[in-house]
Amino acid sequence: MNNDNLKNLSPEYLKSFDELSLSFESKSSEEILRWALNTYAKKIGLASSFGAEDVVLIDMISKLDKNNIRIFTLDTGRLNQETYHLMDEIKERYSIPIDVYFPYFSEVENMVAEKGFNLMYKSIENRKLCCEIRKVKPLNRALEKFDAWITGLRREQTFTRFNIKKIEIDSTHNNIIKVNPLSDWTNEMVWDYIHKNDVPYNKLHDTGYPSIGCEPCTRAIKSDEDPRAGRWWWEESSHKECGIHLNSKNQ
Repeated sequence: MNNDNLKNLSPEYLKSFDELSLSFESKSSEEILRWALNTYAKKIGLASSFGAEDVVLIDMISKLDKNNIRIFTLDTGRLNQETYHLMDEIKERYSIPIDVYFPYFSEVENMVAEKGFNLMYKSIENRKLCCEIRKVKPLNRALEKFDAWITGLRREQTFTRFNIKKIEIDSTHNNIIKVNPLSDWTNEMVWDYIHKNDVPYNKLHDTGYPSIGCEPCTRAIKSDEDPRAGRWWWEESSHKECGIHLNSKNQ
């Protein structure tokens, strides 16, 4: 499955891919990763925000083949210091480079000048604009060089992700392949792997943060709250995506 096929989604290609995708649902995370790294060597990236799922994937990849993949992250300019500490720890632990993508400073300057520093609290439109400039556009730039990308998405995380497959076509990003090796994992499985393999993780997880994004848009949750309740907590749950994992055919 080369890049030409990705851009030309013929009925034959779609049928073949659907069959492949279905067959992969029974495969393990390591099997999915091994296939992805072999198939898209040098043209595949792992998008990492250094959450619990992402550090699991980094550990797995380091044991399989870390030379045929680029790990990249989106630095919005508003991350927690604990996240930066973890980035350095991961780089040192695994001896692996991390590509960092920043938003264009002129777009951030114009947005803040017009909308204010804390525009995200004023309306959903403002918050989505902030995500668009700080996350979505940098992600689009990062993915331009790849034929496939890997994410730490899990079906259990939120109802907007309940139907993701282990491999799928990402129509939002020029029909490249999106690989979700942990899609069928539970939260307990993620943390069991982290503890058994002594994987470095963001220390905010120990203080009530199951999900970690930008500092002003993430808070700790109570024991009886949904794991995603700490993300954009002032909004209704139906709006709680930043935009980087929305497939265009579903928008």
